Amino acid sequence: MSTRVCEQCEGPMPILARSHAVTCSPNCRKARSRARRTVPAELASRPRWIRHTARKVPLTIGGSVASSTEQSTWSRHRDAAASTAGVGCGFVLDGDGVVCLDLDHALDGDGVPLPWAQNLLTAAAGSTWVEVSRSGSGLHIWGYGTLPHGRRIPVGAGTVELYGTGRYIAVTGTTFGDTPRRLGDLQHIIDALL
Repeated sequence: MSTRVCEQCEGPMPILARSHAVTCSPNCRKARSRARRTVPAELASRPRWIRHTARKVPLTIGGSVASSTEQSTWSRHRDAAASTAGVGCGFVLDGDGVVCLDLDHALDGDGVPLPWAQNLLTAAAGSTWVEVSRSGSGLHIWGYGTLPHGRRIPVGAGTVELYGTGRYIAVTGTTFGDTPRRLGDLQHIIDALL
């Protein structure tokens, strides 16, 4: 019989730990959760963060209305993360090469990618960061590419929205699976979709 280990500290799991538990203590559970909610440095280092309401209205860190095209309403990541305005953070895409592929309704009820979404994840091949969207059923594939304006493209039974400028994306920071916390090249996927 193999001994189970904590996925955070790699120490032994308590004897009475539930079968579905993956961490050995509340401290390890919190540390694992914080680590999974970390955005890549390529995004955090850019001063293009806003807050947003539950209806996705962009806000400044002070709670005023923000704009995805007005740089004076954006902030640094640490300031946006510390703000209590609205319900969450968002990242503004300004055409500098950072793009986001927004896959709505990409996960089934168990959090497993639907076949059309899995094809895109396979094309990204673990080279770039993927996060679960606010709905819990969508995915954001973040990376680099050239995309002059947004597009909405049907893919199999789903739809992909491609954004590179003039928009903001609500960022949860909840990493999907074991995707890396870095941005990779998505141009081959963009070209295939267009």
